[in-house]
Amino acid sequence: MSSVLGVFIFVSLLFSCNAVWEPDSLCQIRGRPEFPLLSQDGDVMIGGVFSIHSKITQPSLSFTERPTLLSFALCFSILSINLREFRFAQTMIFAIQEINENEDILPNISIGYRIYDNCASTLSSMRAAMALMNGHELTLGNSCSGQSAVHAIIGESESSSTIVLSRTTGPFQIPVISHSATCECLSSRKEYPSFFRTIASDLYQSRALAQLVKHFGWTWVGAVNSDSDYGNNGMAIFLSAAQEEGVCVEYTEKFDRAEPEKLLKVVEVIKKSTARVIVGFLAHVEMNNLLEQLSLHNITGRQFIGVEAWITADSLVTPTSFSVLGGALGFAVQKANISGLEDFLVRDFWETEYLCNETNKETTQKPCKANQDLMELSDKDDDVEELRYSTNIYKAVYAISHSLHSILKCSDGQGCKKTVEIKPWEVVEALKNVNFTVKNGDRVWFDQTGAAVARYEVVNWQRGTDGSVQFRPVGYYDASLPSGKRFILNTDAIMWPGGRKELPVSVCSESCRPGTHKVLQKGKPMCCFDCVPCAVGEFSNTSDSIDCEKCPEAYWSNQNRDACLPKEIEFLSFTEVMGKILIFFTLFGVVLTLTAATLFLVNKDTPLVKANNSELSFLLLFSLSLCFLCSLTFIGQPTEWSCMLRHTAFGITFVLCISCILGKTIVVLMAFKATLPGSNVMKWFGPAQQRLTVLFFTFIQVIICLLWLTINPPLPYKNMNYYKEKIILECALGSPVGFWAVLGYVGFLALLCFVLAFLARKLPDTFNEAKHITFSMLIFCAVWLTFIPAYVSSPGNLTVAVEIFAILASSYGILFCIFAPKCFILVLRPELNTKKHLLGKTR
Repeated sequence: MSSVLGVFIFVSLLFSCNAVWEPDSLCQIRGRPEFPLLSQDGDVMIGGVFSIHSKITQPSLSFTERPTLLSFALCFSILSINLREFRFAQTMIFAIQEINENEDILPNISIGYRIYDNCASTLSSMRAAMALMNGHELTLGNSCSGQSAVHAIIGESESSSTIVLSRTTGPFQIPVISHSATCECLSSRKEYPSFFRTIASDLYQSRALAQLVKHFGWTWVGAVNSDSDYGNNGMAIFLSAAQEEGVCVEYTEKFDRAEPEKLLKVVEVIKKSTARVIVGFLAHVEMNNLLEQLSLHNITGRQFIGVEAWITADSLVTPTSFSVLGGALGFAVQKANISGLEDFLVRDFWETEYLCNETNKETTQKPCKANQDLMELSDKDDDVEELRYSTNIYKAVYAISHSLHSILKCSDGQGCKKTVEIKPWEVVEALKNVNFTVKNGDRVWFDQTGAAVARYEVVNWQRGTDGSVQFRPVGYYDASLPSGKRFILNTDAIMWPGGRKELPVSVCSESCRPGTHKVLQKGKPMCCFDCVPCAVGEFSNTSDSIDCEKCPEAYWSNQNRDACLPKEIEFLSFTEVMGKILIFFTLFGVVLTLTAATLFLVNKDTPLVKANNSELSFLLLFSLSLCFLCSLTFIGQPTEWSCMLRHTAFGITFVLCISCILGKTIVVLMAFKATLPGSNVMKWFGPAQQRLTVLFFTFIQVIICLLWLTINPPLPYKNMNYYKEKIILECALGSPVGFWAVLGYVGFLALLCFVLAFLARKLPDTFNEAKHITFSMLIFCAVWLTFIPAYVSSPGNLTVAVEIFAILASSYGILFCIFAPKCFILVLRPELNTKKHLLGKTR
């Protein structure tokens, strides 16, 4: 409660009908006493405060003179009658009469009542509270420390007025039981130790509102509340719960029933907003004011989410209200049936309020039919079937009766002890321990905050078949159930605004599909975001992902970025185009080598073949065939054995090949030396020495390969670094030293062979083979010098392809440079294959 309101009430307390004490004089009321609207004497008294009229002229509060009395003449206007509040008062009377007729509760004790009308005014609530405590007797005697006029009070309907009532009666420990004051602020036992209520606190309702909004996927809502303790506390709890549920609130507006300019501002905010859902934490009076303005400005199509204070208020049902509130959802107090209450309310309404007799009995009252303008309203019994808050009043009266029954030590047959003085604090303590069941089957008890268990019906504003507005139950909420079972909804039974069956959408940003993630928009709430696609190699498989996840190492994101697929494994296979081309040139080289070997074999006895060291030639052709075939080991999926075979086979076969060429080169040099006078060099490099030379050079390469395979051999390796989207299946070198030792040894022999052949190229011989060896070694060295940088920089399959190309190119170079000229003579120029021609004795 604000400080202004506190001063307001304090001044009113000082200058209104307060009981004062003066020495040596009677205790009497200063001013005019307040009389109840409805009353009946009894052994014990129960007070009631209801807003039966809803308009009053407030006095001027200048704080410079004594306040004038409230003008109740303007309050008691037929046009300001609140039929629902009058029904509450009648329900209280009905319950009291039922108990007085019941021999099981307070058998020899009669209950009386004093019911005041506060005219929906906080000032009137204060006056009613003072009147309930003091009574309306002008003089009390010599002491003002007497008993309160009532033993308990039922009321009020609104939280703000109930706070005034409870704080006024609190110091005197007079229990107050409210049937509809739901403000969570009233749960404080320190501030309100004698307050009880037969309705649940807004703590549960506010949280349930957030859960309801989240259930339908509405993450962008507006919020409007009454500028009162009820509205402000309830909205604060809702906003906190909404934040926990991930619901964003576009705007939060509040207004008071006495501030029309603020109401117009609220209407303008709603009109400009993009949120299609509005949570209205409003008392039914403020909701009625808002409804009038929304209808006036033709603002329709919004989905209203309401609270128990207005969602089932018949006063809101007008010919134009359904266009605004049609499809509204909200929590309502559970409906219950109290037998006999309907007949009592309908029969007594006109007879009590308008002093007429509907049955035309012979009384002093005029028959109700004479009031023709009022009889036109006779069908407005405020929908007696909607016994929601009336049930709470019924339970409150019975709770007080059970408490008094316990205090007066009532028993069957002996009745109650009328001599027992009932103290207010005893009623408070007895109320804490009540636990009984009313005749409709509902159990009544209060928790540690003095409230009832939270049970709500979820109701939906729908149009009936007859065109009437109905509050149709579509679910329920029960806080006493386990966490996951409290909230039950029948979504198919809900009618949305405009009579549609499709669920309305209210979001700041559309949901992000899988494959994207949310990026918050700068300066806006968390529900406003952009959907950004996941980066390459990342994925999100759920909607509205906060961030994308990286795919596992052997996986890659698909095109939509909503799943990870195994990476494509790449290697040079036999079936792809490049593999087929390389296989063709490999086999073609083998065929050419075999053809050359066949020609040499057929012409082995000819001078040309004999002159070119036929044994080394056949061994060279054999090694060339192996060189061509070793390239096949580089094609296909790498395995442990293929990786070890490809490099060792390459190294050994090429060393064997170059060793043969080196042997041929040495033979040429030795042959020239042997032609010199007195030279006997050929005996030191005959066929046996030539074979040993080839074996020796080859054996060194075999030793290097064995050491490589023993220490750190090449093995299959999944290369995921070069390409992010695929795996290169290749052979890791294992020991780089071993690989470069094998390759370096081949290069060393090739360079040595090139140097020796270059030195022997101009020796005086008609058919000097050194020239051809020089060209072949030149091609070999050029190919492998080019191979090294190409091998290091080539990605994926190209690495293997480059290596195969180097093998084939160098093999073809040796084959063509050394054997092509000889094959040409053997096939096309056989006349040159003579000893005379070789000795240069022919022209």
